[in-house]
Amino acid sequence: MSIPVTPFMWLTAFLPILLLLVLMIGFHWGATDAAPIGVAAAVVTGVLLYKADLGLIAIESAKGIWNALVILLIVWTAVLLYQVGNEANAFLAIRNGMKRLLPNELLLLLALGWIFESFLQGITGFGVPVAVGAPLLIGIGVKPLWAVIIPLLGQSWGNTYGTLGAAWDALAMSAGLSAGEAEYFLTALYAAALLWLWNLLIGLVTCWFYGRGRAVKKGFPAVLLLSGIQGGGELVLSQFNPTLACFVPACVSLAAILLLGKSSLYGTKWRIEDSAVMKRESQKDTGKEAPQTTDMTFLHALLPYVLLSVITLAVLLITPVRQLLSRVSIGPSFPKTVTGYGFVNEASDYFSPLSPFTHASMFLFVSSMAGLAFYTKRGWIAPGGVERVFKKSLFMTLPSGIAVIGLVIMSKIMAGTGQTAVLADGIARVLGKGYVFLAPFIGMLGSFMTGSNMSSNILFGSFQMTTAGILRVRFACVLASQTAGGSIGSAISPSNIVLGTTTADILGREGEVLKRMSAVVLPTAFAMGIVVFFCI
Repeated sequence: MSIPVTPFMWLTAFLPILLLLVLMIGFHWGATDAAPIGVAAAVVTGVLLYKADLGLIAIESAKGIWNALVILLIVWTAVLLYQVGNEANAFLAIRNGMKRLLPNELLLLLALGWIFESFLQGITGFGVPVAVGAPLLIGIGVKPLWAVIIPLLGQSWGNTYGTLGAAWDALAMSAGLSAGEAEYFLTALYAAALLWLWNLLIGLVTCWFYGRGRAVKKGFPAVLLLSGIQGGGELVLSQFNPTLACFVPACVSLAAILLLGKSSLYGTKWRIEDSAVMKRESQKDTGKEAPQTTDMTFLHALLPYVLLSVITLAVLLITPVRQLLSRVSIGPSFPKTVTGYGFVNEASDYFSPLSPFTHASMFLFVSSMAGLAFYTKRGWIAPGGVERVFKKSLFMTLPSGIAVIGLVIMSKIMAGTGQTAVLADGIARVLGKGYVFLAPFIGMLGSFMTGSNMSSNILFGSFQMTTAGILRVRFACVLASQTAGGSIGSAISPSNIVLGTTTADILGREGEVLKRMSAVVLPTAFAMGIVVFFCI
């Protein structure tokens, strides 16, 4: 790369991201409004300063549209699943059922905002836990803003080994790690160790949000046990089967939290009346179950989610089934492009292929249709309800679609013109070995821009590996901080935030979410950088 890495070029490369942050946090713009500004900034700097022609901009934009459409398939089907349950009043049954199983309100919040999100992240990922989790939390009385914040945190620790290890495989591929090598497992070990710390913090922070010190004291034993199962289980499995390193511990933790609900410590009703997280409808609210107008049971209400889990496991874990369904795959082709500085984007005959029958959106769609048919047959969806489900799903998806498309196009233009490379390269040149402190922030930057730890690992995995070699530091630590930082970054990615605000019906409040999340995420990434520095 012959792009001059000067302070001016670095600042101009950072400009699109800076504009997003200022507009969303400082001026409280929604991602739908801020994304086009970010795209415009990326185009202007790409053409005027990074010597990209309009053809390259058009091609990278087309790549962004394709990637965004794949993401929007998940958004729409996740919203569809939500609307099916909403139309049938299933969330009321879930709320009442969970309250019976978990009378301790803090444990209930941890179950639906952390443990269930971890389970969904283990098998689906790609923002599904946030999109599905937000309405579930609203269903148990969580305020909409917190119903977005808590799942964003809850799912993030599983972003490396979740989706059956997709992001981990991407890191290994990008960095040239071969399965079975000592360095492969050493990197996996370091990554799992960093993520365990993040997992523990998520549980404690969720307690803090709910009721400050009182809630932390009450929830500490549960958080310690559940984090030991999730983080510790992931640490062990990363040395044997990274594919299942998140999913299996998440399943065990689901069973564990239900057992905790029967224990002497958490088996009686307990809640903090003045919790900032919960919506108390009136001072007369005693926490009793809301009356149901149907005979729907807790299991009936969870049927689409149970089916989602079964289908996902059957397709992804049964090799002959997965191989058969994966035969159908589609993806556009794009030519090679080169900027005036010689920054090359290689040609692709089959760009970012989509296998529709093994894609998370297919699992969500089938589960939604099965739930819709079942609820309609049982009379829990009134006449005209099916039409309302599809109309509301489309109505809720369209605004977020604009934001997602804009954000992904911006990230593609920045990557294709060399702006992303300059951002990372400039940091390494200036800081030397001190760069290790910021290695997690590189991973976080990638996830922030793309909404995907997998994409971040593909984008920066090779760069992190090369930089570690130049600086002569232990690359297993640097690569681990890359993917751990990417996991943390998924909690503040605007595209992931939009998924939550869409299903929570608070679209336009993304800046508020980002501001609150940044107060947790940024110090954690810095602390992680310190840990990694002493590990090299």
